[in-house]
Amino acid sequence: MAWSDLPGLATLLDLLCPPRCAFCGADTDRDGTGGACDDCTRMLSRDSLRCTDCGEPLQGDGERCRCRGRCRDWDGLVVLASYADEVREHVLRAKRPAGEGVATGLANLLVRKHRDTIASWQIDAVVPVPMHWLRRATRGTSAADQLARGVAAALGLPCRRLLRRRRATRMQNELPPEERPANVRQAFEPWCRVAGRRVLLVDDVTTTGSTLAACRRTLVEAGAVAVYAAVVARADRAVGGHD
Repeated sequence: MAWSDLPGLATLLDLLCPPRCAFCGADTDRDGTGGACDDCTRMLSRDSLRCTDCGEPLQGDGERCRCRGRCRDWDGLVVLASYADEVREHVLRAKRPAGEGVATGLANLLVRKHRDTIASWQIDAVVPVPMHWLRRATRGTSAADQLARGVAAALGLPCRRLLRRRRATRMQNELPPEERPANVRQAFEPWCRVAGRRVLLVDDVTTTGSTLAACRRTLVEAGAVAVYAAVVARADRAVGGHD
């Protein structure tokens, strides 16, 4: 039995340490949506319907994407929302050393929105897109690591560092879209056993998908049987963004 299951203890905990929304700081229920109040949940989860093959917004009646299921950069992709407005603000907060709570909140919202789809993928392990050690030391944290741990915890799955970044690369958002695939080509290598696994890659933002695609190629070459991806935000071309 958990301590919070004991009569009256949950009330005492709420009095001593009232639960707060990870995003706005407002009071919320201890059993709420992963640390988010109702208003922030609606605001951050609001998005157009997206294709779960390529991640692009669906056009017209929303039944079919123009990719027609032919995306080969990954086996499936889910997105919380477009990289704009409040979503962009909280993604940037999650990149800071004090942003662990925000990252966990975003991870929980991502899983809540797409739990059924992710469950259908039969994932074995959740894997963060790796940051080079030098950049991590400079920044003091890795948003992808924090997000992956939150996603794994929400799904009840192990979080594994199956990849490492073998060389430092330029920031993708410093490059025009056509140069991004070459920037991350052969930038990753397997860190430990991958063969036979169905993997869920996790990152904060994607634009062209070059980083996710490079990670996926590395994992498949190392023996992964399927590689899916989950990102907090997709920077649609009209908005601009990261990878």
